[in-house]
Amino acid sequence: MKDGLITLEYVNTVIKRRDRSIHKGDCGRILLIAGSLGMAGAAVLCGRAALRSGAGLVQIAVPEELFPILQMGVPEATCVSRKSLNLDWQRYDAIAVGPGLGEDAEHGELIRRIAREYEGTLVLDADGLNQAARNHLQEDLRKARCSLIISPHIGEAARLLDMEVGQAGAWDRQELARLLVEKTNAIVVLKGAETIVATPEGTSYTNTTGNPGMATAGSGDVLTGIITSLSGQGLLPVDAAKAGVCLHGLAGDLGADRLGEYGLTAGDLTVMTALAMKKILLG
Repeated sequence: MKDGLITLEYVNTVIKRRDRSIHKGDCGRILLIAGSLGMAGAAVLCGRAALRSGAGLVQIAVPEELFPILQMGVPEATCVSRKSLNLDWQRYDAIAVGPGLGEDAEHGELIRRIAREYEGTLVLDADGLNQAARNHLQEDLRKARCSLIISPHIGEAARLLDMEVGQAGAWDRQELARLLVEKTNAIVVLKGAETIVATPEGTSYTNTTGNPGMATAGSGDVLTGIITSLSGQGLLPVDAAKAGVCLHGLAGDLGADRLGEYGLTAGDLTVMTALAMKKILLG
């Protein structure tokens, strides 16, 4: 695979200042299928990050009993019951499935349906990836109608590849990302120190931002929100993945400068995402 670096200079070429006449409908309508009892925070973090990175309209599909939490945690978003997810997928510019989703067996069929029917960009993370592995959906992902981005950490990568975590960890990360691309035909965001973005075209890119303070619960949910937001705003899937990981890392770096690495939380990252966007646009 060809190897390149993801830099702030690159991100500045794909994220541009907005036209003064723009309205929210021009800034992406996205759907986040996230959250479950005990993990509503994942949906909140994902929604906040999507909005802080510029999404115009964010809808979050959660169990109805979580509506009060989401309406308080992300008042700018709207909620829809997951029980009523017989939706027109095509009305969304991007869809994310996974943060805090839980282990209900029905979610595997939901992912299969979206992969078969949806024509936009689908981002799979966290329990979305676990459901894909548990329900053996790798071939469904390979044949997906949508543009697919997956963002596994090493454990999720191992499950998708039917490996033990220790076995996956022994692989060179570039090669592991290549295996995931072959398995799913997706753009792969292999998370970790120096996150890798690998593509079905055989290219591979290594991120240059971020710090150890980002090793905190919910950080991946923030990344999912950012990538989905950028996809919904019209970036090509590979650019959304690359720019997303770079912005996420920059948000972490800005947060560590202000709060220190030990005290940095995923909630801080959502706020710092807005400042990272500002820094990019100011050059």
